[in-house]
Amino acid sequence: MWYFGLGFLVLGLLLGWMFFGGEAEAPVTEENTEMAHEHGGEEGTIWTCAMHPQIRMNEPGKCPICGMDLIPLQEGGATVSLNEIQMTEEAMQIANVQTVAVQRGEPTKEIYLPGKVKAEETAVGDITARFPGRIERLYVNFTGQEVKKGQLLASIYSPELITAQKELQVAARLRESNPSFYESAVRKLKLWNISDAQIRRIASGGKLQDNLNIYATQSGTVVSKNVNEGEYVKEGQPLFQVAGLSDVWVVFDAYESDLPWIEVGDEIKFTVQSLPGEEFTSKVTFIDPVINPGTRAASVRTEVKNSNGKLKPDMFAQGVLQSDLDVASSGLLIPKTAVLWTGKRAVVYVKNPAFEQPTFEFREVQLGPEAGDRYVVNSGLKPGEEIVANGVFKVDAAAQLQGKVSMMNPNADPGAAGGAMAGMPGMDMPGTEANLSQTPTSKFVEGDAVDFRGKVPAAFTKQLNDVVDAYLLLKNALVEADEKETAKYSTALLAALNKVDDKLLKGDAKAFWEEKKSFLFQHARLCKEADTIEGKRENFIFLSQPLIKIVEAFGARQTLYVDFCPMAKGGEGAYWLSDTKEIRNPFMGKKMLTCGEVKDVIKP
Repeated sequence: MWYFGLGFLVLGLLLGWMFFGGEAEAPVTEENTEMAHEHGGEEGTIWTCAMHPQIRMNEPGKCPICGMDLIPLQEGGATVSLNEIQMTEEAMQIANVQTVAVQRGEPTKEIYLPGKVKAEETAVGDITARFPGRIERLYVNFTGQEVKKGQLLASIYSPELITAQKELQVAARLRESNPSFYESAVRKLKLWNISDAQIRRIASGGKLQDNLNIYATQSGTVVSKNVNEGEYVKEGQPLFQVAGLSDVWVVFDAYESDLPWIEVGDEIKFTVQSLPGEEFTSKVTFIDPVINPGTRAASVRTEVKNSNGKLKPDMFAQGVLQSDLDVASSGLLIPKTAVLWTGKRAVVYVKNPAFEQPTFEFREVQLGPEAGDRYVVNSGLKPGEEIVANGVFKVDAAAQLQGKVSMMNPNADPGAAGGAMAGMPGMDMPGTEANLSQTPTSKFVEGDAVDFRGKVPAAFTKQLNDVVDAYLLLKNALVEADEKETAKYSTALLAALNKVDDKLLKGDAKAFWEEKKSFLFQHARLCKEADTIEGKRENFIFLSQPLIKIVEAFGARQTLYVDFCPMAKGGEGAYWLSDTKEIRNPFMGKKMLTCGEVKDVIKP
């Protein structure tokens, strides 16, 4: 059997030679090694977009979203969490993302306060008739006349005065037998401001006084004259009002957000329109403890010397208060532009120094009062941390695209980026699936439209058309990214909305308007208050939604087009109204000015 074993051995050697030894080994050269490394390195490179980091490609090319050239992805290092968004340096430059360090500082604020000059209430006195009678003579004939204390103002003829004097003479004769009667008669005349000398003269049998003189009880200016010669007056009727104007009050209105900055003793500098270029200084002496429910403001009273009489009651004043917030220690201050508001929550993006590539963490913070163009931070940040101060909306939009925690998506869904792209032509992304949990913008805009065109008065239609006109001007300003024009027309839009009279509507039409109005007003106000173009664009998205449905229901004076951009609002898409068929996108900037399509046409 040994020859069988020998045969298997020979067969194994033969097969080994055929597989491993049938070809001479090629010499290894330096050139071959370099080529092998280059080839292997290209195959392992992942390509991404500087503006859309969720894009992942195995080879270079164009971004399927914005058309920019793809760049190599720098990977490695620490793991990025769902609360963090990582961006390339190129993306930060394109989006103009800038960061600042959180620092301690003394919170200061310049507060502008409207006010009105008023007479000092403690220096205002009314001079009234102590008894009924007829005005025989006026010695002060016009309002504004200066008077001194004790100066004769008027004389009154009164039959009751004559009767009271006769009673005194009778009581004087019965003084010894009935002293209380005499005292009562004297007290009655004293209450009518009859002097002791006059009373003694009358009691001794002197001539009765037909008229009673009225004298000024204080020095000042006659601010009100309520009687004329020959007029009959009743007991207690006001005759004159005299006010001392050497010291006046200036009462300012302070809104709730300004009250923490105002204290008794603070100086307020103010000007009045009638004295341009002249500045006055007053001191806060009283802060009203109650908010006026109509104006939502509290009265702040100040006092100012007015020896030259330049300040006159009811003059309008514009005050400025330079204030330091009364805090126990220096507070943390951050720019207003760094904060995103989601209802009652305030969030910022904080740079994570653990990564070489710029990485920003979504973080909720608790804010204190405003300090000019900054906020005081109560909690959530530490000194020295870097936060995004400019371009924060673009950072948040990138987080939304990647399904990370963001302003509109506090509960992160890693599949949200794919859902944002699903169903869009030319945007089929490998490895993405539709995210059915997202709430698309179309939910708020698309659907059956109601028709109230025949149920509303012409006055309401005109007011609504004024709103649409202001809206279209704001849209055009956002297209051009003109900060001055957007500020102007966002203010005009809110003003036009405030002029719409709800009382003109009835029934279902009124219920429909009130349902849409609160959301429309809220974002119109936020759009006006936003300090940046990005902030105004964000709120323009939300105010457009109810306005589209309102115009569908009530009509407009011109043909309007309902446009839609699938890339706006972090890939969720956004609608807006336009008066031209040509697409001019108010959200994406001039590089994507024509991004979008006409979804509907609203006829007049």
